[in-house]
Amino acid sequence: MPSVAPSRSRLSDCRLAPPDRPTASRQNVPLTLVERATSEAIATAGEILRAGGLVAFPTETVYGLGADATSDAAVARIYAAKRRPSFNPLIAHLDGLDAGLREGDFSPDARKLGEVFWPGPLTLIVPWAAAGTISQLARAGLDSVALRVPAHPVAHALLAAAARPVAAPSANRSGRVSPTTA
Repeated sequence: MPSVAPSRSRLSDCRLAPPDRPTASRQNVPLTLVERATSEAIATAGEILRAGGLVAFPTETVYGLGADATSDAAVARIYAAKRRPSFNPLIAHLDGLDAGLREGDFSPDARKLGEVFWPGPLTLIVPWAAAGTISQLARAGLDSVALRVPAHPVAHALLAAAARPVAAPSANRSGRVSPTTA
């Protein structure tokens, strides 16, 4: 994978949290800090996501706290870390419109919006596709799903490395200001 050249150096920061590495933090949340979003760091972040861990990463709007959107256990880690109520659904970040079409039932208008505005800071809420892989917990038990294809080069590379949908609300405690810098 080629090195990702972020548009702003502050947004190239990336935080990784593998599920199996203990720390002395107050919440005992495992954490690995990566200062630059190199190809190796992004590959490692993809591995962490596939293993059920959490990864903080930049999008073009805010930093997101990501987990494997297909795993209830990984999604539960987001809710716990953010202290977010589980009745509040999460946005699933995808690597492209084709992935969205597999996860949701798009009306012609929703499909057109995705074609025109993705990648970019647009979340579409569509009926969940019966064959979709996004977990019920990420959808908060709803029959709809919130989908987004971010344009930020680090986010896009991370989604490709994860090779699955990534649930990613903002990387802050629930109810607090969303982070825009690392």
